[in-house]
Amino acid sequence: MPPKQPAYIPSVRARRLARWLSDYRLQAGLSQDSVTARLGWSQAKLSHIERGRNKATPTDVTLLLDMYGVVTPEREAVIDLAEKADQRGWWTGYADVFSSPYVALEDEAAFIGDWAPQIVPGLLQTPDYTRAIMRAGNLEQTSAKEIERRLQARMARQAILTRSEDAPRLHVILDESAIRKTIGGPKIMREQLRRLVSDADRPNVTIQVLPASVGEHPGLDGAFIILKFAAEEDPDVASTEGLHGVVYLEDQRLVTRCNVAFERLRELALDPQESVALIGATAEQ
Repeated sequence: MPPKQPAYIPSVRARRLARWLSDYRLQAGLSQDSVTARLGWSQAKLSHIERGRNKATPTDVTLLLDMYGVVTPEREAVIDLAEKADQRGWWTGYADVFSSPYVALEDEAAFIGDWAPQIVPGLLQTPDYTRAIMRAGNLEQTSAKEIERRLQARMARQAILTRSEDAPRLHVILDESAIRKTIGGPKIMREQLRRLVSDADRPNVTIQVLPASVGEHPGLDGAFIILKFAAEEDPDVASTEGLHGVVYLEDQRLVTRCNVAFERLRELALDPQESVALIGATAEQ
């Protein structure tokens, strides 16, 4: 079966708006129940707005700001954010493929830190490598046409790295096993490794390899990604992905743990030059 299509994929702006509205309500000393009772809303509507799960329309936002006593200039800034928060991104063309808000967050990230202990991350995959992974994980017997559709979506994601403006910085730390595991056969794997060497030349891409000689390390629990944003008011987000889908870590204590773990992995890994040399040598073996 194709992934369940999400009703709403919140952008970073939408998540910021949700936080602001929650903060204003608390500053006004109002409970969710009292607000919804006065507006005639369901409690679920306000809860979902404050958690970024539902759209907050400019009209809804205006009603809330009136109740919370928010005045100019903050008022105009919040309403302006509400009007821009739902701007369509490139991913809406693949709404039949994406089932989580990750792509919206990734699209607006200024920095992406990716600890990849098993496979090359999607942003750096070749089409053949991606296709091999998707076929191997096709436990639901998805059609070849659907796999190709998902492949197109993943390739479209990679365009963020070559944007002329605001391209994110990508820092990938690969476990050595990820470059030695043959995915799709020797030829496909060789092409993938050569692609990594080429991508490492990009000014916004850093690739490191954690050598097999490293014993215990803070990445043993599995892969994770850290997203950082340009605006200081937008907190970091960490995510993990497995058979059961994507799990988001927004509790800042947990996100901090991921940041500390990533920094430690960076220190343990080969430096970028040594890493690229190892990847290149592996490709020619």
